[in-house]
This record gives sequence, C-alpha cells and structure tokens, in this order.
Amino acid sequence: MNTPAKLVRGLSLLDSILLLAGGIIGSGVFLTAAEVAANTRTPMLFLLIWMIGMAITLPACFAFAEMGAMFPEAGGQYVYLREAYGDFVAYLYGWMIFTVSVAGTIAALGAGFAEYIGKLIPSLSASHIVLVIPFTRVFSWLHDLEITRGHLVALAAIAIQTLINIFGVRRGAILQNIATWAKFGAIGAFVILGLLLGKGSWSHYSVALPATAATPSLLSGIGVALIAVFWAYDGWVYITWVAGEVKEPARNLPRTLVFGLLIVGALYLAINAVYLYALPMQDIAANTAVAQAAAASMFSANAGRWLALLIAISCFGAMASCIMSGARVYYAMAEDGVFFRSLAQVSPRWRTPARSLVLQGVWAGALALSGGYNALFTYVMFMMVLSYGLTVAALFVLRRKLPHAPRPYICPGYPWLPGLYLLISAAWTVNAVVTRREAALWGILIVLLGMPFYVYWKWKGRAGNLLDATAVK
Repeated sequence: MNTPAKLVRGLSLLDSILLLAGGIIGSGVFLTAAEVAANTRTPMLFLLIWMIGMAITLPACFAFAEMGAMFPEAGGQYVYLREAYGDFVAYLYGWMIFTVSVAGTIAALGAGFAEYIGKLIPSLSASHIVLVIPFTRVFSWLHDLEITRGHLVALAAIAIQTLINIFGVRRGAILQNIATWAKFGAIGAFVILGLLLGKGSWSHYSVALPATAATPSLLSGIGVALIAVFWAYDGWVYITWVAGEVKEPARNLPRTLVFGLLIVGALYLAINAVYLYALPMQDIAANTAVAQAAAASMFSANAGRWLALLIAISCFGAMASCIMSGARVYYAMAEDGVFFRSLAQVSPRWRTPARSLVLQGVWAGALALSGGYNALFTYVMFMMVLSYGLTVAALFVLRRKLPHAPRPYICPGYPWLPGLYLLISAAWTVNAVVTRREAALWGILIVLLGMPFYVYWKWKGRAGNLLDATAVK
C-alpha cells in the first residue's frame, strides 16, 4: 500500500520573511493614503497612524507566534481556531478565507496588476473589449459581461502563478522571492530618489487640513483611518498558513512574524514620508492615486509610468504570496473533513496541494471576471480583523485548555500585551460597526452563509465513517 504524499518543509527563514513582506505590500499602501489623510488631518498623525497600526498588530503577531510554534501545521490560523474553539468556528473562518478573503485578494491584485500593466502597455489595457457575453438576453436583471484585454492579463497572471506553485514549493518560493526583492528595489528607488532629488518641500510637514463641519472627532477619525491601515497591513498571517512547509518552524515562525512586520512598518513609514514631502495634506486627501501624483510632483508627469511599474510589481508579488499560502487553508479544512475531501490530496510528484491550488485559481479567476471582488472584500475586511481578535483570544483559551503542552516560543508580555490587543480590537470593532454598519452586516452574512455547507460536509463525513465501519464488519 502506497503512503499518501505529504507536504515538505522547503521554506527557509529568508523565504518566510520575503513571503510575509511580499504578501503584505500589495496595492494598499499606494491607494489608502487619501483616506488616511482625510481622517487623520495633521501631518504628524498621518505618519504616526502607520506606526500605530504596526504597534497594534505586533502583539497579535506575538500571540500567533506562540500558537504557530505549538501547531506548525498547514492552515495556521485555521488550526489555532480549531484547537481552541472546535471545528465549527474554524470552518467559518476557512469558509470566509476561501469564498472572499483570499480569492477576492487574488482577484483584486490580478486586476491591479492588469490595470498598471495597461498603463505601461496601452494595447493591453481594459479599454480594449475582446468579448461580450449577453447575459441580459437570458436574465434581464443581470448585466452583460464584457471581457477585456485587462481581464485576460489578470487571468494569465493568476494561471501562471498557480501553475508555478503546483510545480513545487521551491519554485513557488523562488517566484515570490524574485517578486519581493524587485518590489523592495523599486520602493527603495522611489524613497531615496524622491528625498534626494525630488522637488518637494519639508514645509508640508507643518500644514494640517482645515477643519469643517463634516470633520470627524479625533478618535472616530483614527478608527476610520485604521480600517485603511489594517487593510494595508493585512497579509502578515499568510506565513502561518504555510507553517507545514517552513523549516524549523518553532524557531523560524516567530522570527518571521516579528522581523517581517517590522520591515514592512519601516517601508510604509518611508513611503508615506515621501508622499508628504511631495504633496501637502490637502492634495494627498484629494488624490486616490497619491503615489503617481507624488511622483509627478517630484519629477515629471512621465514618472507616473515608473510608478505604474512599481505598483504592477507590487501587486504581482503580493499575489504570489497569497496564491501559495491560501491553498494550504483549504487543504487543512479538507483533511478535517469540512471541505471537498479531494483537496486534502498532495501531489506525489510535486508535493504540493495541487487540487487546492487549482480550485483557488478558478474561483479567483471567476471573481476577477465578475468585478464583484471589491465589494465582497470590503464587506469581509471587518470579519478578518474580528478573526484576528478571536484568534488572539484563543491564546488564553489554549493556555487553560492545554497548560502542559510544549511551547517552544512564549508570547512576550502575556497576558497584558495580548489583552491590550483584544481591548483595542474590540474598540475598533465597535467603531467599525457604527461607521461602516452595512459593510459589517454584509460581512457577517457572508460568513454565516457557509453554515449549510458545514452541515453537509459533516453529514457526509459521518455517512462515510458508517460505511467504512460496515465494510470492516
């Protein structure tokens, strides 16, 4: 009888740090500055909010590091929730990851990559329609689906990255390493050349936005700004999802989470410092494409093409990390019998969860074509942050539930630092419900829609076990 193939530990500490950093730095830091500026109002708070976001996230990383060292398995956060709260809570998290969070992120990054490639190569832009599928002829309440060259670029990027990841974890790691180093180089050039040669002004650091009747209170403004900041930092959890393939996970997972986040925080502060050097707060708040506006202000209008290349590289690298990591969550769910059982199979040739990667790629491609991923991802971001709080709380549960379990890494500052994170995330959650009530409610609904499927997979698993038992008799 052949032994089923298993995942292999092929990711080094450097691979892991690059995966985490590359997964975090996507398009968020290039698109969120306008909302952050509009809600922070002052230059110093505009910069400080990025450090606040990192400082809030760091205690969560400490807590995840302890659980990651305890359970160095594929699935990461899904596994921690399962061990603390049981299958159902973990399944709802995994359902959210598959249906919206990861697939929506891949679709958004694919679309972002295609958009900025279109700015560099106009013949590949979304303005060129290739095919129109007339859905309105069959369903009058639907819109016709227009497939553009931009769609084809996004689909090609998703397909190529999925295939490379199928052909071995090392090939996937090499791809995301190259993309992340290229991203670091492009960001470094933007920051260094901007501050040394760019036509900016340090006086921008002393001019705040004028207050109006619609100006939010300081605390409310910080809360809304943190929604954008948390989105830009999202992706640090990816490394826990691939924990089953990290070398020496008890040592490397905690180091990756802490060092990787610190690197990203430093880069985010530098990028936003350049924005502020290039543009006053009023212009940052009024410009959603702030990176390109900053480049045009410091250099010339033609610099926007180079910024388009930087953002395209950034989207491509973040997509590489997301594709590699997300498939491991569905693999873990399938092993537990709460998802398609075939996804638990590892390719005997390449030692990767090939079927999980294929399904993820197909669903992400469908979302990229539909264009509905932005709304879905906005809705589920609230639930993502809520899941981080629930997982940090799992640290307290596991300390009581498994007091004598080996803990190769101990969360520093326990219970105060993780407790502080829970208080802050609870306050943020309340603020998000008040200021973004519709998005929060839709996020909850999307997660709860997975309940019938959980019942089905559990029933199917019990029926299979009964058949196996009968066959044995």
